[in-house]
Amino acid sequence: MNEPNARKTVFQFGYRRSADQDSRSPVRRPIVIVGAGPVGLTAAIDFAQRGIPTVILDDADRIGEGSRAICFSKRSLEIMGRLGLGDRLVEKGVTWKLGKVFLREHQVYSFDLLPEAGHRMPAFINLQQYYLEGYLVERAAELPAIDLRWRNRVTGVEQQDGFVRLTIETPEGEYQLDADWCLACDGARSAVRDFLGLKFVGHMFEECFLIADVKMSAEYPTERWFWFDPPFHSGQSALLHRQPDNVWRIDLQLGPDADPEEEKKPERVLPRLRRMLGERQFDLEWISVYRFNCARLAKFVHGRVVFVGDSAHQVSVFGARGANSGIQDAENLVWKLALVLKGQAPESLIETYELERGQAADENIGHSTRSTDFIAPRTKSEHLLRNAVLELAPHAAFARRMVNSGRLSMASRYDTPLSSPDREVFAGSAQLGLPVPDAPLLDRDGKQRFLLETLSDGFELLYVKNGARPNVPDGIRLKVIGEDFSDMDGAFTERFDATPGAAYLLRPDHHLCARMRAYDGERVREALARAKGLLK
Repeated sequence: MNEPNARKTVFQFGYRRSADQDSRSPVRRPIVIVGAGPVGLTAAIDFAQRGIPTVILDDADRIGEGSRAICFSKRSLEIMGRLGLGDRLVEKGVTWKLGKVFLREHQVYSFDLLPEAGHRMPAFINLQQYYLEGYLVERAAELPAIDLRWRNRVTGVEQQDGFVRLTIETPEGEYQLDADWCLACDGARSAVRDFLGLKFVGHMFEECFLIADVKMSAEYPTERWFWFDPPFHSGQSALLHRQPDNVWRIDLQLGPDADPEEEKKPERVLPRLRRMLGERQFDLEWISVYRFNCARLAKFVHGRVVFVGDSAHQVSVFGARGANSGIQDAENLVWKLALVLKGQAPESLIETYELERGQAADENIGHSTRSTDFIAPRTKSEHLLRNAVLELAPHAAFARRMVNSGRLSMASRYDTPLSSPDREVFAGSAQLGLPVPDAPLLDRDGKQRFLLETLSDGFELLYVKNGARPNVPDGIRLKVIGEDFSDMDGAFTERFDATPGAAYLLRPDHHLCARMRAYDGERVREALARAKGLLK
């Protein structure tokens, strides 16, 4: 057993002088992104694929201090697939979908996060955040529209009339840069947020947790295991996850009175892990002790500065809602801002980013708060209720539904003015406001494809063949099921409740925004205008 040998720099980058630093007056750019983490890089790649150039500023010159976020959801993987990274992430990551919950040494129940077949992406993968960031940086380097500037620290943010002026410190001195729009993707300790004098509203949990990444050979199955009151960590909770490279993530609840600095010391960590793992040989790769907020900014859009990811909202680690929510924030914002910059939508469309992703943040904070209250009850009565639920869970379905070890991240359903109300009744899992479900298809050559991999990053109309191809409005790509693609095994028909002549309008983020039993060009034009924010 060895003492901690935390994985340090995985990727390191040198400072590079920009021509903007030689300009006598600030150069103006359409998009400046502060922060080269998963959220900022996702946004930049998405912009680049839409023909919008970006500058990314990051105060560091490296990535890879510990694994940090490790659980990436099916929805995030689908987004990464559109950005050219999905298969690479799945290939490197550890795929899983089963979770088990234990009370002491006895299993309370298990769950399957993707019980149906016919999806290209798995329910979840586990992958160290430094791998994700490294792959994103490599993808960004392939796109000339992205100017990634390391060791460029933002030291000032000023709102001007129609743009934002940033002051930036580098190893060669200071310069200024103007942005039509500034995306604050600089994380939970956002400097941009501080410069604007903005504060989070929410709750800080006192409970303290230990994270340890342990490298070892183990025969445990690739599942999420969560214990309440395990014999190796009495009175507290524990979590075990497999990562790539024979690394295992262990979370141990420590209680509200734990001293974070003391708890990180090897003489405190190693005995805890030995009680859990026995005499198995292992190496410690990374240790962190944390408390967390469930909080958010009241508003995400402040003039021409938009907050994305952890700079806008924070949740607990239970449920994998942090990084996944930030990636989905970026996707929601980028297509809207791209339309605004191209003059195809009004600036007011950006208000719907705040509306939709604010709704998602509230959902995530609610789930996260309830998870934490169940895992770490704050009162004696809450503790008694929690234990009663756990004792009943193996015997009663209603009690199993009440067990909360972290509701796993799922895509949010948007209830906003961008969706046209249904006029007909539809069943199936394809629902207004949600991203459409995947389904296996056959193309004209008989090759199997998946629906989501065939979609573009623009507006799409899925039409179920019933005679001639419809003439769709400009700005919409048409895909005919039964002509361009056939429903391989009926999954599309079931998930979309598809009937001949039915039509489904998808937004650029693949959320379903309109559907009808019979194609109606006027209704489609109206739905397109509504989705672009041109109709109220």
